[in-house]
Parts: sequence; C-alpha cells; structure tokens
Amino acid sequence: MQAQARSISVQRDDSVGFMRLMWLAFAGMLLVLAQTVSAQARGESLAPLAEKISPAVVNITTTTLIEGQTGPQGIVPEGSPFEDFFREFQDRNGDDGNRPRRSNALGSGFVISEDGYIVTNNHVIAEADEILVEFFPGDGQPKKELPAKVIGTDEKTDIALLKVEATGPLKYVQFGDSDIARVGDWVIAMGNPLGQGFSVSAGIVSARNRALSGSYDDYIQTDAAINRGNSGGPLFNMNGEVIGVNTAILSPNGGSIGIGFSMASNVVVKVVDQLREFGETRRGWLGVRIQDVTEDMAEAMGLDKPGGALISDVPEGPAKEAGLLAGDVILSFDGVEVADTRGLVRQVGETTVGKSVRVVVHRDGGTQTVLVTLGRREDAERAEDGEEETPDAPAEENADILGLTISPLTDKLREEMGLDADAEGLVVTEVDEASEAFSKGLRAGDLITEAGQQKVSSIEDLESRMDEAREAGRKSLLLLVRRGGEPRFVALSLGE
Repeated sequence: MQAQARSISVQRDDSVGFMRLMWLAFAGMLLVLAQTVSAQARGESLAPLAEKISPAVVNITTTTLIEGQTGPQGIVPEGSPFEDFFREFQDRNGDDGNRPRRSNALGSGFVISEDGYIVTNNHVIAEADEILVEFFPGDGQPKKELPAKVIGTDEKTDIALLKVEATGPLKYVQFGDSDIARVGDWVIAMGNPLGQGFSVSAGIVSARNRALSGSYDDYIQTDAAINRGNSGGPLFNMNGEVIGVNTAILSPNGGSIGIGFSMASNVVVKVVDQLREFGETRRGWLGVRIQDVTEDMAEAMGLDKPGGALISDVPEGPAKEAGLLAGDVILSFDGVEVADTRGLVRQVGETTVGKSVRVVVHRDGGTQTVLVTLGRREDAERAEDGEEETPDAPAEENADILGLTISPLTDKLREEMGLDADAEGLVVTEVDEASEAFSKGLRAGDLITEAGQQKVSSIEDLESRMDEAREAGRKSLLLLVRRGGEPRFVALSLGE
C-alpha cells in the first residue's frame, strides 16, 4: 500500500511538472510572438506609401494686391497730433502710402485627376489675384510651377477646386470612404507647413464627426501634425486614399498641439463634383426652420423618446407647398431616420435639387408621410431679406404664468414690434430670472404664438392649453416663441 501511494505521488508530481513545462512553453511562445510583432511594428516604414502619393501633393502660393492707404493710417489714429510727423517721415523715406502692395500666402492642395484638377481650402485662395501651384519635384527633378485658375468655391465646407494646364498627364490621388475610417486608424497628413516645403506627418484618427461652426461640418480629428500652410492638404489612410482635407487646428499658440481637423472626404467629394460640373454648389432645400427635440419637448408632445427635427416655422417654399406644418417632428427623410437637426441639414443639402422625397413626420399623436419636391438652397439664400430686430414690448394687460408676465397682442404692440396687422399671440413683458423660462432663454419682447401646438391669442387660450396638458397627464407645455421673426419651441414645466 505504501509503495502504491508513493507511486501515485510520483505520477502526480510528474503531471504537475509536465503542466508547468507546458505553461512555460506557451508563455515563451507568447513572448516571442510579442517581440516579433513589436519588431515588425518598429521596422515598418511609411516611406513606400509616402513616395507613392507625394507626387500628387502640391504647394500653393497666392498673391493679393492690396490697395495703399492715404497717410500714416494704421500707424497713428486719424487726427492724432503725430499724424503730420509720420507723414513727413514717410515722405523723406520715399514711402508712398498710396502705393499698392502685394501680399503672399501659402497653403497646400492635391491633384485629383491627370488633367489638372486640384482640391484645396477656400480660405487658401480667397480673394487671390494670382495662384501658383508648385509640384513635388522628386529626387533630382527640377522645380515645376504652374498658374492655376479657380473653377469654383464653397465657403460652407471651405473647399475650392482649381485647374492647371500641364503639358502631360499629372500624378493624382483618389478619394477614399471617410465613413469607414475608425478611431485609432493610422493616417498621414501631407502639405507645406509654415512654408517649409513638402512635409509628411503621421498620426491616428482621434475622433469622428466633429462639428466646428458650419451646417455641413463633418470633420475627422487627428493628432497628425497640422500647422499653418497645411491647409488644403490631404489626409491619407494607409491605402493612399484621401479621407480628409486638412482645414483647421485647435491651438492656443498657433502651432500644432495634436488637435487637427480634416473635412471628411465623403462631404468633399459631393462638393467637388458639383464645382466641377456647375462651378458652384447646388444643395437641396426643404424650406423649414428646425430645432432639436429635447426630453421635455418629447414628453410634452407625447413622443416615446427625443429625436428627429422639430419644425418651428414653415416660410414660403417647398415644405409649405407640400403641407408640412410648424410643430411637425421630422422622423424620417427620404427613407433615412433623422437623429437630429444637424443630420437632417446635411442630408437635405446632399440631396439632388428637384428630387421628390418622402418625409415622415409626427403630427397630432400619429405619423404622416408628406411628399416634398426640394428646391435649391442657394436660390433661397439669395432671396432672403434681412429682418429688423424686435424691440421690447411695453406692458399691457398683464398676467403672471409659468414665470412669465404676458400681455395680449394689441394694435399698438403690433406696430411697435413691426408685426403684420393680423399677427396673433401673447407678448412676454417680463421674465422672472429665477424661473425655468429664464433659464431656457425666454426674454421680454418674445411673442408666444402657440401653446400645446395650438394657436393662442389670449391669456384664456394659454390657460386652457395648460389645463388640457395636465388632463392628458403631461408634465410640460410646448410653447412656440418668436423673436425678431425667428421661431423656436420651448417646453416649460407645468408644476403641480
């Protein structure tokens, strides 16, 4: 029995030892694999890719003629006692303040066709009298420069399309699909930073779908070094495809701190195609004013969740002709779900002018589908007239409701506020600064035209809308408020 026990013990020891050896071997294999991957990563060079795509990247120099100024303006204020002194100083030194002078600026771009079409930023070439394109020389090749003409520009996306006439086919690059770029993917930025000539920097996609200031913004954020002079240059993926146009940086000192922005190629391609065909953009136009749906608005309108785009006004245009109404929430446009106003604006703008699209809206507790034939945004913008600001309304027959002091709209108020004779609503004459209404931006002089998505022209109308909302079990009341003619919806809590 003792011998048998020892034998089992020996077998168990051998088994444990074998397992230990197996684990050590497995760990060793993992270590070798990690070292191999690390070595490959360190040894992999971007040089082959850079050599392949760099001939399509160009430096852009612009020249602008600036008219001279009379006298020493810009040095001392007009009428200053030192004005005569500085004028005499300029005359002695032959400095004619009236003489025009030339101002130069630098940027980048890239060739997109062998016949000489070049993409850059609009701000690189804006107001330029002359545009000179310098091509990548390559090893031992002479410097080549060609004048360029502007085919078209788009201020909204800051994109410009240029054209040069070359003696032969040019090296060019193609656009890639920016929508499939992932955060963490490697990218290369190329251009002419700070006028230093052709330069390459590498980094990763830091973020997607960044919005800076425009309605059509869709920026890729990257930590690849982008500086002044890189504007208009390409952002490449590892396949050598352009997925962005380097446009802006976030920096406290004017230099790269690793936060750069490139306009996504899927936006740029549509703009470039229109500039190439028409010399201008032709964006779809729905003809509505919209705002995002917040949680309290969704609750006030009986929506399951916030989302879509709430129509605050329907001026003359395609939407009004089709029957869309203020208070409708656009849930779907042309078969695509609408997440928010930004998404809707981009989608409408990218839709062909004149196309008839199905718009699904939430109205009166249900959904309806409206067929709308899109107009052209550029035509609508040219037709818009400026509107005067609305003065504050004086107090009339006042009532204090929801933190607001309101008064019915009278003929006197209509005249003072520049409203039509048939305009209806309630004028806000005072707002309690401790109220929810104040925190949500309501101010004296605002005009409340709807409550609970129904018109109001008297205090009794507003009180009735409040009672109806409470009876329906809602905690908020949706108000349509106009300021200077601009409408927006605001949801205010009804309280107990």
